Amino acid sequence: MDAKTEIRDFITSRRAKITPEKVGLDSYGRRRVPGLRREEVAILAGVSVDYYNRIERGNLTGVSEEVLAAVARALRLDEAERAHLFHLARASKDQATARRRRPTRRTVRPSIEWTVNAMNDAAAFVVNSRQDVLAVNHLGREFYAPMFTARAPANVARFTYLDPRAKDFFADWGWTARECVAALRVQAGRDPFDRELSDLVGELSTHSEEFSSLWATHNVRLHHKAEKQFNHPLVGELTLQYERFMVAADPGMEMFVYVAQPGSASEEGFKFLAGYPGDKEPFQSSL
Repeated sequence: MDAKTEIRDFITSRRAKITPEKVGLDSYGRRRVPGLRREEVAILAGVSVDYYNRIERGNLTGVSEEVLAAVARALRLDEAERAHLFHLARASKDQATARRRRPTRRTVRPSIEWTVNAMNDAAAFVVNSRQDVLAVNHLGREFYAPMFTARAPANVARFTYLDPRAKDFFADWGWTARECVAALRVQAGRDPFDRELSDLVGELSTHSEEFSSLWATHNVRLHHKAEKQFNHPLVGELTLQYERFMVAADPGMEMFVYVAQPGSASEEGFKFLAGYPGDKEPFQSSL
């Protein structure tokens, strides 16, 4: 993924979503494209049209954070979109360093693995920026059983889009699919030069029209918590609370945790899975 191209396509996609009426501008003339014109964004951001055109082409050399913030306000970017723009800007300004980045993490520190395995009443696992599963506890393996019985190494995005069982497992597959793409977009913005992430995006785009279509929207979202429904092959319907945590000491690494409401039918289902005599051996990533 090229940082300049990502910046251009992202800003263009956000501009297309904003109508003049939304930002208090009069609409005039026939519009060939949806959303604001470039000169309208320039006016709102307080910069010249030529300067804004340079920004939208992905050339951010010399562009200050204040100007980027003004563009973000003009385009009505939300928190996730604003962060994504700034991540792309940092990557574009230091491409040489970015290209010398370390490979995607394939292992977790022992203390992270101990933390995951200490959670007995929650399904917990740790992923890297590609959404490869690096660590998971027993309940997590039994809960996400379809993903861990696949031939390929466990990967949340690959399971969501390429495994036909996913559309049965996720009660609202469409919502999950959108969130999955948005999460990968966030990671791509943080490091557009992550070759392994680019390879995954290419694989998913090639084999899933749904992924390819959603990836083209350039949507991003900071997704930290939610209530989710699942159709588990052993225990049936589950309604779980989902929490997502960044592992601060390991950039790009996240911990996913699913818990059931105490006293609910879903808690009973989780208790059954926790005691299910599946594979009790410590999880070993096959990456």
